[in-house]
Amino acid sequence: MEKRVYEVWKGSNKFFLGGRLIFGPDARSLPVTLLLISAPAIVFCIFVARHLRHAFYPYDAGYAIMVVAIVFTIHVLIILFVTSARDPGIIPRNSRPPEEEPHHDSSVSAEAGNRQTPGRQFPRTKEVMVNGILVRVKYCSTCMLYRPPRCSHCSICNNCVERFDHHCPWVGQCIGLRNYRFFFTFVSSASLLCIYVFSMSAFYIKVLMDDNHRTVWEAMKESPPSVVLMAYCFVALWFVGGLTGFHLYLIGTNQTTYENFRHRADSRINVYDHGCPSNFHEVFCTKVNPSKNNFRAFVQEEVPRPTVPSTEEAKAEDVGGDQRSKVDAEIEKREDVLKISVQCSIEEGEELSKISQRHNDEEHDKEGNDPAHGTLDVDSMIQADPKPSSCGNGSGSPEIVTVAKEEAG
Repeated sequence: MEKRVYEVWKGSNKFFLGGRLIFGPDARSLPVTLLLISAPAIVFCIFVARHLRHAFYPYDAGYAIMVVAIVFTIHVLIILFVTSARDPGIIPRNSRPPEEEPHHDSSVSAEAGNRQTPGRQFPRTKEVMVNGILVRVKYCSTCMLYRPPRCSHCSICNNCVERFDHHCPWVGQCIGLRNYRFFFTFVSSASLLCIYVFSMSAFYIKVLMDDNHRTVWEAMKESPPSVVLMAYCFVALWFVGGLTGFHLYLIGTNQTTYENFRHRADSRINVYDHGCPSNFHEVFCTKVNPSKNNFRAFVQEEVPRPTVPSTEEAKAEDVGGDQRSKVDAEIEKREDVLKISVQCSIEEGEELSKISQRHNDEEHDKEGNDPAHGTLDVDSMIQADPKPSSCGNGSGSPEIVTVAKEEAG
């Protein structure tokens, strides 16, 4: 049965609804964030906004206070969900190292998980041109790719993320190119919600003071939930409000959180700053790029790529090929010698047979059918007949056959 991409995903992400929703590995913290937002809003609607329904009699404009609180809270929760459940800009990892020529190093061993080919070490950095300035990009041995500019590998999600800002545990997701604007909207909306709840709670304390001509302390004693909400929103505003101000600075200078801390230490020049208006336009008014990953697609079997031998391997193959060619040539030469020797032996045997027959006939004519002279001494005939064989020296033919057989063996 074919598997889908999200089922064999090598990152640490968690998927829901068949790969339609993607979260970080710390998505369990998301319910805590939901509780921190929704619980104060519920308390506000029950103990504060409900009593302010008739605060603007005869127009009953007080109902708008509760409606705004409910709508604003739902808006913040939706933005939180959109930030957490979408692809932040993950770069698909390669199953093999890139095609570029690596540096061969016999001391480099294979890394775990077949992440790198044994004996092949890729340069850790290379330079690319960005806005007319050379920028170094790093090679990621986990994803087996050279990261694009402003991309970084998140150790929590185990993915390379485009325009990586940071990994936020409160939303349980990396913040990158495709969800940064939603993250900023979430933080700024949460800040406004804190300000709204704080203001309406303080207003309710003022209403109690005016209605019964009470002091501040008496009004606060009559509505403890208002006091708790004011304290809670004051503390929360230091976090989300400060975060909103910090990211407004980052957007105005076209930086990420990661770049801000890294460049501050390295004193690097920001090559991405195009001016404050252009930077805000880039973040909020440009089209969000589609995801580079189709998590619901079926996994395709990859065609094996022919491996390119290293320089040492190629030299070894060349030397081995030369040796094999020499051996083959030597064997062919020995086989030719053997064939020639065998052919010479056959021809010499035929010549000896003819000579023996001729001498037998002559002896038979001279002396009749004498049994004593009916046997021919072949060795004496060979010595008496100095005629060389057609293959060279007759005495050398047996030696050639013997040598050829030994070499063939």
